[in-house]
Amino acid sequence: MDSVTIPVEVSKDILISLNQSEQELKSRFQMAIAISLFHEGKLTLGKAIQLSGTSRYDFEKSLAKSKISVSDIDVDQVISDVNKISKI
Repeated sequence: MDSVTIPVEVSKDILISLNQSEQELKSRFQMAIAISLFHEGKLTLGKAIQLSGTSRYDFEKSLAKSKISVSDIDVDQVISDVNKISKI
């Protein structure tokens, strides 16, 4: 898989304030961007997980912390599907 590096400048005092290493902040950026793009519908769940650099479990846990659903199915749609299945 080809990849591209996107440099982001962060002053060292930010790292010190956050008490994080460059790698920790990079991981945090990747997760935040992946969550944001998934929430906006720009990335599928699989691609967002790939961008986050984490496991599916960890990504879904982060979505839950951000109060973002993995699925965009609403209650009315579920009720409609249950009614269709019960007619079979």
